[in-house]
This record gives sequence, structure tokens and C-alpha cells, in this order.
Amino acid sequence: METFHILVVEDDPDINKLLCRIVSDAGYDCRPAFSGSEAVLLAEQYTYDLILLDLMLPGLTGEEFIAKMRRGKTMPIIVLSAKAGLEDRVKVLRLGADDFIPKPFDNAEVLARIEAQLRRYKKFSGGGSGGVLSWGDLTLDRESVSVTAADKEIALTVREFEILALLMSHPKKVFTREQIYQQVWGEEYMGDDNTVNVHISNLRAKLGEKEYIKTVWGIGFKMAETAG
Repeated sequence: METFHILVVEDDPDINKLLCRIVSDAGYDCRPAFSGSEAVLLAEQYTYDLILLDLMLPGLTGEEFIAKMRRGKTMPIIVLSAKAGLEDRVKVLRLGADDFIPKPFDNAEVLARIEAQLRRYKKFSGGGSGGVLSWGDLTLDRESVSVTAADKEIALTVREFEILALLMSHPKKVFTREQIYQQVWGEEYMGDDNTVNVHISNLRAKLGEKEYIKTVWGIGFKMAETAG
């Protein structure tokens, strides 16, 4: 059986211990970190399949940690924080977090979200179907989980990669936010969630100034004709 390695970044010893217990009892390998700086060192020394992250950390904040990780790493990052306002959630999603769980959290929900993220990460880091998708000078390789735009390699998170793969697999189809959310997140769309918009915005910013993804106002998103 494959063992997943999870890094728990939380400065409160009791909460860190609880999260590690949740992770370990589910059969995952857990390593604790108690500051942002320690987490960066561990992330550079070892390979992790997922990170559970508090935001208010000594040394390096959770937001700074996410930004640093997203310069080259794609593993899912789940934020657990008492800073649960809409602006806080949107901010960490824009930085590259994959999910947000407000504190106080429910143990079963934490585990369910971990399992959901790992299923998708495994699928797109070697367990997914092979094949290369192209649209103009944009290329997406499912096997190597890589994307290039105008011969420049683009580092994407798992969610961003999944969204782009979905759009490129049917480049002339307009996908609604609900369809994207259900396909990529595998959960019921609540209707007022800004998550899809934030991830599309992040994806566009990484792809550069050229328009690859077109907004079809009032409906959703599709690949831009000018890219093909």
C-alpha cells in the first residue's frame, strides 16, 4: 500500500499533535513543524504529498510559506486558520492554497478533505491518463504534469493543472463555474463560491499576457480562439 507523507505546520503544540494523530490514525506518515522557517527547511529536505498549514506562524507566515512553495512545488496545501473571513480565504487561494478549513475544525472534515486532495494529487502526479494536449503555443502533458506556454514552462498547482486540462480537452466548449467546480473539486457547487474565479485568475496570471482562457459573460469559461 502506498504511503503518503504529510507535513503539519502549526505552532500550537496541542493542535499540531491533534492533527498529526488524525493523519497517523488514517495511515499517513506525518511530520510536524512548528514555524514557517522550519517548514521551509523540511520541504526542501524531503518530499511531501500534502501540507496542512496554519497562517499565523512564527518566523515565516503561512502566506509567505505558500508563496515560497509555489515557486516550484505543486503538492496540495490545505490551510487551517482562525482567520476565516472571505478576504483571508480568497487571499490564500490566490497565493496557491488548494483548500481552506476554518478553526475550530471538525476532525472528520479535515480527514475527508485530506483524502480528497490526495486522490486528485495522485491522479495528476503519475496515476492519471497519458496524453499531450495542445492549443496554439500552449501544451499540457498529462504524464509529466507539465505545461508550457510559448516554449516557457509554467509551474501550476494541482487545481490549476486540472482546470486547464479540462478546458483544453474540450477547447471549443464553454464550461460553467458549476461544471468546473464539480469536475475539478468533485463536490457539489454551492453557487456563491468564488473559488473557481480565483483559480482561473491565478491560472491566467501564470500563463502570461496572452489570452488563453476566455470569459463568456454570464456563462463561464472556454479556451480563447486566438490561442488556437
